[in-house]
Amino acid sequence: MQQYGKERDFEQDVADQTTDPGFISFFGKLPKKSPETGTLRLFHRPAEDYYQTFGPDAVYVATNVFRTQSVIKYLGQGGRAAGLQCVNLKTTVAQSLLRDALTGKQLRVEIWVPESGQGKKCTKFRLDKEASPGNLQAVEDILFGAGSELLTPPIVMAIKIVSSSAAKVKSLGVAFADPTVRELGVADFVDNDLFSNMESLIIQLSVKEAIIPTGTVTGTTDRDVDLNKLKGVLDRCGVVVTEKKPSEFSPKNIADDIPRLLSAKAIAAFGASSSADATMTIPQLSLPNAPGALAALISYLGLLGDPANHGAFSLRTHDLDQYMKLDASALRALNLVEAPGNAGTTTRNTTLLGLLNKCKTAQGTRLLGTWLKQPLVNLHDIQKRQNLVQTFFEDSNSRRTLQDEYMKMMPDMHRLSKRFQKRAASLEDVIRVYQVALLLPGLIETLENVQTENEEHSALIKELYLTNLRGHHANLAKYSEMVEQTIDLDELERHNYVIKPEFDERLGELAENLSKVRDGLDKVHRSVGTDLDLELDKKLHLENSPIYGYCFRITKNDATKSLKDKKKTYTELGMVKSGVFFTTSKLAELAEDYKDYSDKYAKTQSSLVKEVVDIALTYTPVFETLDNIVAHLDVILSFAHVSVYAPEPYVKPKVTQRGTGDLVLRDARHPCLEVQDDVSFIPNDVEMVKDKSEFQIISTGPNMGGKSTYIRQAGVIALMAQVGCFVPCSEARMPVFDSILCRVGAGDSQLKGISTFMAEMLETATILRSATKDSLIIIDELGRGTSTYDGFGLAWAISEHIASEVHAFCLFATHFHELTALDQQLPHVKNLHVVAHVDEAQKGDQQITLLYKVEPGVSDQSFGIHVARLANFPEHVVKLARKKADELEDFGGENRLDSGFSPEVTDEGIKIVEELFETWAAQPAVDGEDVIMDDAAEVQLEELKRCVAQFQPRIETNPWLVSVLTSLS
Repeated sequence: MQQYGKERDFEQDVADQTTDPGFISFFGKLPKKSPETGTLRLFHRPAEDYYQTFGPDAVYVATNVFRTQSVIKYLGQGGRAAGLQCVNLKTTVAQSLLRDALTGKQLRVEIWVPESGQGKKCTKFRLDKEASPGNLQAVEDILFGAGSELLTPPIVMAIKIVSSSAAKVKSLGVAFADPTVRELGVADFVDNDLFSNMESLIIQLSVKEAIIPTGTVTGTTDRDVDLNKLKGVLDRCGVVVTEKKPSEFSPKNIADDIPRLLSAKAIAAFGASSSADATMTIPQLSLPNAPGALAALISYLGLLGDPANHGAFSLRTHDLDQYMKLDASALRALNLVEAPGNAGTTTRNTTLLGLLNKCKTAQGTRLLGTWLKQPLVNLHDIQKRQNLVQTFFEDSNSRRTLQDEYMKMMPDMHRLSKRFQKRAASLEDVIRVYQVALLLPGLIETLENVQTENEEHSALIKELYLTNLRGHHANLAKYSEMVEQTIDLDELERHNYVIKPEFDERLGELAENLSKVRDGLDKVHRSVGTDLDLELDKKLHLENSPIYGYCFRITKNDATKSLKDKKKTYTELGMVKSGVFFTTSKLAELAEDYKDYSDKYAKTQSSLVKEVVDIALTYTPVFETLDNIVAHLDVILSFAHVSVYAPEPYVKPKVTQRGTGDLVLRDARHPCLEVQDDVSFIPNDVEMVKDKSEFQIISTGPNMGGKSTYIRQAGVIALMAQVGCFVPCSEARMPVFDSILCRVGAGDSQLKGISTFMAEMLETATILRSATKDSLIIIDELGRGTSTYDGFGLAWAISEHIASEVHAFCLFATHFHELTALDQQLPHVKNLHVVAHVDEAQKGDQQITLLYKVEPGVSDQSFGIHVARLANFPEHVVKLARKKADELEDFGGENRLDSGFSPEVTDEGIKIVEELFETWAAQPAVDGEDVIMDDAAEVQLEELKRCVAQFQPRIETNPWLVSVLTSLS
């Protein structure tokens, strides 16, 4: 009945608004915002605890959440025709909507609440909370109240550009923040006019939102051009852009603000004894441009306005060169993570992150996402990770024990630390950390017993895990003692988190009084049961009603029989479907005492809980460093797990120093494709030798034959190796790559004015500007977005530049058959092709079988029409296509100058032609004033005929030259 009443009140509130034009007038005066412009606006009614959306927001919610327009109500006198659209949301639905809007759809969110002093029929609201994809602080409690977690942290970045008119380079100052772990970072670097380094930084940090200075109105200055280019990069990376006034990028007060935010540990790391001394020792403040970006970032996040942030942050400098550089194209081409806006919509094996994520903790999953975007370039660090993976790859018992008995039980301690720092933690949070402390001895013992014969690997486990875990176990000993002394652990089985009554004298006294009252309640219960001759707890129930307090309940039938003649002794309180509530004078007195003691007990316990939480707060540095160790171990265990349980176990790659060694992958497989259902993956070798076959052209061959998979899997395997994971090969050798640059797939964005070809050229320009001899370049079908001749010209020029100037390892898949001639000019270019078997049994109707094998050499034909048949094209369309293709082949086949002749024959024919023209040109010129031009031309033509007749015997012996003259006749 109570729930029904709530639903009825819920609908009545909306009905009240339909008759009151005040709110509609108020809403009409608000600034126009909608999901289409990037902002979702919700109105919260805390008293009734539900949300509403209006106008375009209501239509968006109806379409994307409820998937029906029937949930829309229309407010005002106009009804459906002119009324204001409205959709009501329960709190759980609103939470889900907010999570999807902020983390999936990349929208900003506004939450409005009624102005104070207004009742249910309120007409005016005030803005209470604002959030964006990079700044979730205001809505964290709403988003994560149900235990949901973000896969990647919400990184927000501020960017300051300093352009030089004399040079094409740009100086950039960048500041970024991860409020989840209270970390600030800066970077200061030089970039080209395509902002390639900035794009790599955005990928490395998984930036969700960027703050940039606004441009001028005219949009004609160099700064505006730079900002527009930067916006293009941000858009390509799926980053939400927020513009702020250029004045906010001034570092005027940053020297005073930063020390207030830094923790004592961070200040000590800079060699300062206090925050007052830190200004002189913080190296980041001496960077040329980053402090201005840092000032804008702190202002946007409002960090100084929240006292919980004071003394809580760390500060670091991010070096672009410490990780492999990836761009947005590489992210898509290698399927590293889900595309922006598609969070949660893909299956777990369609991305590398989904495939490798066998982590048991939230912090492990977040770290894995970071590692995939930050592959290492330091060989020593790569080998350390690989050695750890090898240890747990070989010792499956220890791996399973660690994953199932320890990692699975670990809470997200970074999130818990933040709850403690915000004074929002509860006794349940205190217990969750206590349970971690209880797990540590077993975790340490399991790591001590890991089976490995390699002393280097044992030393590595001790260095990275055991030494630190032992230290944290010792640090948490006092914490465990505090919990055991203050919290009633026996009550945990009943999910009650309470302070021990004996811990505090006042609490103990109140607990004793409550116990006496409960005994009195039981005594009254027994006496009434005897008086009414009703069986306790079956017929006569003693209940603590939220309305009446402690009272009795019996069925209506029993009430009619038992209470009929005893109304002076028993007082009826109310009647519901489940029975009749009644009480006695003694029970009412005890119920009042119980309520009084319970309120005092709760108040006293609340103050004690606050003391316990404050003590736990002092341990947050230990929680956070322990969390980092757990996350690291969790990812390593996940790598080992995936490597063991792959369809064919992965192998440890041999990685050499940057610039040395070749890329050799035996029986290479694409890790995501080989695990798909109903896929029998055909492995292929990749062998790229420096200065011999570093540039490889995978030409023509059948569509769907595996060219794209072949070149992409090489990039995925290289990235997995530098992340520290084993790889899907039978043998793998490779150098450290400083970047993986990709141009794969066709895509456009007409709404943003970018065609397929333009997108292709922008990605290729980034490759040409960014590639070094230590890069791995992957290009697929370059030049498809324009005419055949333009496309081939671009493909040839770009290929030749990469092969002859950059000298990077490059896999170039193309349908331009003529591009294969590049191997005749450059010795380190090698041609490959994908094999297909064609059944010649029926000449007019060839059948194609895709073999998915890559072999040396050039394919002798294309198979587009065969693939069209596989795609079930109408038969008459296939026949017409084959007819037109045959006509074009005839036109360009027998009559092509280079068709069917060896290079020796062609060269000999060219030599004959050159000698003929040299002989003709050596003839004396026809001159004289009395010789008219027509006569001179006729004389020269006769001389040419004589030379041709002279060379005729040699011409007839050269079939290529004969075909040339025939085509010209």
